Amino acid sequence: MGRGYTLLFVLVTFLVLVAAVTAQGNSVSNRGGGRRPRVGFYGNRCRNVESIVRSVVKSHVQSNPANAPGLLRMHFHDCFVRGCDASILLAGNTSERTAGPNRSLRGFEVIEEAKTRLELACPRTVSCADILTLATRDAVVLSGGQSWKVPLGRLDGRISQASDVNLPGPSDPVSKQKQDFAAKTLNTLDLVTLVGGHTIGTAGCGLVRGRFFNFNGTGQPDPSIDPSFVPLIQARCPQTGGTRVELDAGSVDRFDTSFLRNVRSSRVVLQSDLVLWKDTETRVIIERLLGLRRPSLRFGTEFGKSMVKMSLIEVKTGSDGEIRRVCSAIN
Repeated sequence: MGRGYTLLFVLVTFLVLVAAVTAQGNSVSNRGGGRRPRVGFYGNRCRNVESIVRSVVKSHVQSNPANAPGLLRMHFHDCFVRGCDASILLAGNTSERTAGPNRSLRGFEVIEEAKTRLELACPRTVSCADILTLATRDAVVLSGGQSWKVPLGRLDGRISQASDVNLPGPSDPVSKQKQDFAAKTLNTLDLVTLVGGHTIGTAGCGLVRGRFFNFNGTGQPDPSIDPSFVPLIQARCPQTGGTRVELDAGSVDRFDTSFLRNVRSSRVVLQSDLVLWKDTETRVIIERLLGLRRPSLRFGTEFGKSMVKMSLIEVKTGSDGEIRRVCSAIN
């Protein structure tokens, strides 16, 4: 009798210790973002999440096609600062939205409308970070791009500071771009493919005017640019006046490989885009994406893969985040 009681006590003690270790491990994985989002995360809790977001995005893109590249750019700017946690959506005098590179962002109203509709359908269930990720995919598809499955299950961050915004710049050399992307667990293929997203959208004239009128103080355009392309951009962005210019001349609203062909032909407005053709590694990738080198790569497929990788940068889970009631403010 005594021996049986002792064995039972030992067994119960062992099971309690195992449970404690397991619980501690789960707590650590949630704190550090060890749990990863997955496709179908919401299941029956919010069965229509994707269709609701898609409907809102479709309405806004149809009324203004500029919302498509706006959402794509916003998602990139969000993920590269504190990870994909919708911190870019938080309002405030010193929030990320007030930083120089983010002042021209557009599409905030798209996410807020989708959030409002989802709060009615599935209260306190879908994060703003997941809405932004889904909306970006839908914006690309509505622009003619290939779809991809979006892992869901992110939480929203609580911190948004303009001082944290340090994004890749429009004049960065390839080495700096590779370094910045590697710091976010993205490789050179991801770099080239994601920059290929410049196939839709525009750039402010202030970012490109110097290259087309006074490159490095020479008083002349950048000699690397196709000479026939120079007067076209000078007309769109004169030395005084002008606002924005297409990143992909001739195909600004269509998600395709036109931009990569323009990089190859030195007919792009940003210096950081043009230099991708001069670097051996990035040039080979462009050639593969254009089908000029074997083995070839499908741009649409690779873009979807890279977008999934980017959308998983430093995601918030567990006690690290929350599900905001409105996307512009913490709870």
